[in-house]
This record gives sequence, structure tokens and C-alpha cells, in this order.
Amino acid sequence: MATRIDRALVADTALRLLNEVGLEGLTLRRIAKELNVQAPALYWHFKNKQELLDEMATEMFRRMLPQLALPEGATWQEGMAHAAHVLRRELLGYRDGAKVFGGTRFTDDSYAGTLESFLQACLDAGFTSRGAARAWFTVNTYTMGYVIEEQSVHPVPGERDPAYDQALREGRLGDSPLAVEAGHEFFDDLEAGFDDGLSAVIAGVGVTLLPAPAGQE
Repeated sequence: MATRIDRALVADTALRLLNEVGLEGLTLRRIAKELNVQAPALYWHFKNKQELLDEMATEMFRRMLPQLALPEGATWQEGMAHAAHVLRRELLGYRDGAKVFGGTRFTDDSYAGTLESFLQACLDAGFTSRGAARAWFTVNTYTMGYVIEEQSVHPVPGERDPAYDQALREGRLGDSPLAVEAGHEFFDDLEAGFDDGLSAVIAGVGVTLLPAPAGQE
């Protein structure tokens, strides 16, 4: 039995259970059972499930912080790609990780220093402060959205949802050969798909949000 229940212990337990039961099966009652306490004991720390999800997302970010440091001498493009790959890898480490992480609000300011360094790297490369913010937000949301789709195909790591069986899909869409072919790009080599999409997003950021050098407008 847990001797002392606090927010950190509850969030840590919730993240551990997430890999067992997924987001849908994660309830305060289930966490309380794991901690061998009554569910009302958890309401001292979290009023509802959304508050718990906010803390879980914050803890997920704290755990990835050491890996997010920008590589020495990296270009802004390399820095964005590095951060996106770290975020994707870490979210894939949790069942429904992207669904937990997306749409939540951090419960502390641990993100601020890292965000500041990301934005400053963009300013140093010639972005405006608005452009830098838009650039990072765009790359971040692309990454989370991609991982949500990725985890729909593989809801449990290593296990493919039968709904994405390509042979069955081809049987349904046999009269639409382009759609059949696209399915292999959508749902098969997901790592390559992520890299291709990320390259396109970063290239687009450079074209649309990075001001042209003086005299080249």
C-alpha cells in the first residue's frame, strides 16, 4: 500500500497504467485500485480526469527535456527536425501517448526554457518573433497529429489494428487503384512517412515564414 499519495505518484502510476489499459481504460478508479486506496483520495489532487491528463502530459515533457537540447551548431532546420524526432519517439513510448499529450495544458513552466532556446535559434536565423512561434507550433502540431494517426494503426506497440489490413482494404477499394496504392504510403512505412512529411513541413516553414534577405524580396 502506498504510504503517501501525492500528485507525482498519481501521475507516475497513471503513465504506467496507460501502457496496460490505454486512454479509454484509464480512470481515477483504476488508478486508485493500483495504489490500493479509495478513489476519493485522488480527488484531493485532481478534480477530474482532465486535470490528471494535464499533469501526465507535463510529466511526459519533463522526461523528454534532456533529449530536446538543440545540437551544437545545428541549423534551424536541423533543430526543428531533432525536436520533432524526440517528440515522436517519446510519444510512441506510451500507448495513446499523442492523445494524452495533445490538447492538454502544462501544469508548470518547465517547458519555458526549452521553448525560449528554440525560438531564439529561429530569431538568430532571421525569423521574426511571430514567424518563429508559428514555425515551432506548426512542426509541433504536425508531429502530434502524425503520431495520433500512427497509434491508430498500431494502438498497441507491435500490434497492427486489423482495420488497417491492406489486403482487406484492397478488396474494398479494388476499383480505385490510386486509393489502394496510397494506403501503402499512409499506413505501411510510418517512419519514412513521418520523415517525408516533416521535411515538407520544414521546407514550407522556410518558404512562408522566413523573411527573404534584404534585396531578395
